[in-house]
Amino acid sequence: MTTIVTTSPGFGKHGRVPCRLAEKGWQLIRCADPKLPPDELAGQVERADFLVVGLVPVTSETLRNAPRLKGVLKHGVGLDNIDIAACTARGLPVTNTPGANADAVAELALGLMFALARNIPAGHASVRSGGWDRQVGTQLGGKTLGIVGLGNIGRRLATLTRALGMQVLAADPYPDTAFAIAHGIEIVGLDDLLGRSDYVSLHVVGGTQNAGLIDAERIGKMKTGACLLNLARGEVIDLDAVANALEHNRLSGVAIDAFATEPPDTRHRIFSHPRAVFTPHSGADTREAVENMGLMVIEDIACLLRYELPRRCVNRVDLAGEVDRGKTVTLRSENQP
Repeated sequence: MTTIVTTSPGFGKHGRVPCRLAEKGWQLIRCADPKLPPDELAGQVERADFLVVGLVPVTSETLRNAPRLKGVLKHGVGLDNIDIAACTARGLPVTNTPGANADAVAELALGLMFALARNIPAGHASVRSGGWDRQVGTQLGGKTLGIVGLGNIGRRLATLTRALGMQVLAADPYPDTAFAIAHGIEIVGLDDLLGRSDYVSLHVVGGTQNAGLIDAERIGKMKTGACLLNLARGEVIDLDAVANALEHNRLSGVAIDAFATEPPDTRHRIFSHPRAVFTPHSGADTREAVENMGLMVIEDIACLLRYELPRRCVNRVDLAGEVDRGKTVTLRSENQP
């Protein structure tokens, strides 16, 4: 029997995915608790033919405890918590699900923009506490949105906000210029984007390449009173610098969905700031997105069981065990096409 171990809390629970798994006759073992002791996780991974990954890191140590493993499949897009080099050295294909959650994340980003623009969390708290604190907000139409990372999520957010009458700027080292031209998006450098945008929304990959991308220096280049949204990875922003900017009114609002440590330490002063809004890394948490991701994972497992490399494989391996070296895909924006 094919055994799947998953560290993703949503895999196999929504839409058509549970029925598909049952039809395949595969055994599913859940290890989705991020606080699970390493030895307990290792004991489960040892039984796995396939590892379906959530936010729990996959390291070379994880792989040493998985002699039966035939593939590592991300139930999502970001691959920064998977040691791809170690997987490639073991001859293990690594896949992800690009585009499956683009609508979900983009819609949450738009929702957070409305929350900041119209002071929705404060208004909600006021009414619930018996108050009636009517605060004057702003409209999104006519404002400028800067999207950092014009991948699948960034492109979807651009189309949603253009429909509201926003001007959209985008910064990306490998921009989709045809899409930008077709949708009236201006491709600019990051510093230019920061200086001109009323809202800046981050949709880049995590890891060392983008750690501290938005730090005190970059915040200093932002338009005074702008709003910052991070739906990428926690390490992309310097949380201390963001808190300072809020406290000194350099930023008028911040919305954060991803944190360097999850759950975060809420003793940090940013969590008590009235103009900061938080969500629990739930950008991809819609029934539709979770179903899409699950179906893609099942498709790729079936492909690997036929000894075929899935088209979504991000590294290049010989399924007979020899690594096809030098052909690892270079990742760029979150949800690259």
